[in-house]
Amino acid sequence: MLATMERVSILQKAEALAEMVIESKIGQEYFELLYNLRHDQGAQDKIKKFTSLKDLFEEVQRFGKYHPDYKRVNLEIRQVKREMDIHPSIAAFKRAETELQAVLDEISHRIGHAVSPFIKVPAGSPFFESGSSCGGSCGTGGSCGCSA
Repeated sequence: MLATMERVSILQKAEALAEMVIESKIGQEYFELLYNLRHDQGAQDKIKKFTSLKDLFEEVQRFGKYHPDYKRVNLEIRQVKREMDIHPSIAAFKRAETELQAVLDEISHRIGHAVSPFIKVPAGSPFFESGSSCGGSCGTGGSCGCSA
């Protein structure tokens, strides 16, 4: 594939758009909270604890309820995950990450649909966008509350 001046121009405009997102209030907040998260030792300890427990959980999941530590590990990982999720630095970062993702999804959607309304644009989590837990293609005819 040869690089044409048109492609180079498009890539330069995409880089300029990315720079605008980075310099935006949402982008700056995201990077500030990421920095805070990386330098918060309490948050890092909770993340490390969760990660190590997650490895154990995955091993236990291979055997399911027949593993001797299944209940203990299952309960413990839920408690550790909850503690991690409510830590102020982690919760603030996750909110900022979600806001930034929404902006990036909107940009992708607008660019894709400016080209053609039939272009499929991957964006966000379909579980949260449709207002239901299935994403709209569950095969129940909408009885689960989706927009099937």
